[in-house]
Amino acid sequence: MQRVKIGIIGNIRMPDSPEGLPKGQKILKLEALVFCSGNYGLTLQKYFLMPDHRHFIIHKPFGFMSQFVCELDWKKVLGELYDFPEGTMPIGRLDEESEGLLLLTTDGMQSELVRARSHEKEYYAQLDGLIDEVALEKLRIGVEIGIRGVKYQTRPCKAVLLENDPGFAPRTKKIRDDRHGPTCWVSITLTEGKNRQIRKMTAAAGFPTLRLFRVRVGSIYLGELKPGEVR
Repeated sequence: MQRVKIGIIGNIRMPDSPEGLPKGQKILKLEALVFCSGNYGLTLQKYFLMPDHRHFIIHKPFGFMSQFVCELDWKKVLGELYDFPEGTMPIGRLDEESEGLLLLTTDGMQSELVRARSHEKEYYAQLDGLIDEVALEKLRIGVEIGIRGVKYQTRPCKAVLLENDPGFAPRTKKIRDDRHGPTCWVSITLTEGKNRQIRKMTAAAGFPTLRLFRVRVGSIYLGELKPGEVR
């Protein structure tokens, strides 16, 4: 008879539940001894019930990393904005210069679900110059960008010119003024999320991004959330 120690995360169903543990109960961590005899040979030694998870939305300001720890101590991290509970993790990332909607959770499984392609991510980008329909169509069809030195063709997306300035608060670090030429705003909706993808896409279409906001993930909107505000 073989005896091994295992760790399981997720939902389990026991033929006979251990005392005090209902069938199908969510398990955060399971330490067990398995006796390989018969169809069911699981003897629980220690188990911990899954705590109630917490979820947050935040308007990430310019200049903040989408993480809680950075070896460069002058960098700003998310923990400076709010007293998040232990185990909180960002769902996806926004680069240091980007702003807007960032989701956080203590549930790693939820993190994987939200990152799936079935969840659209919508961004508002301020572009250098006045983009035309030809360039917008390039974005919609897909453009070639570089990802870690490898050429990558972006997936088809939605890209439309915004008629009005979305009215975001001024950035802490000034971009430039109108003396350097006109700018415009576009909405780009992706079903993928490569590193600095929007910036690389608009540059490939001939209109570099000056300022970038994520305004929606699936059915969750940035709305009126102010920079640095957490809900």
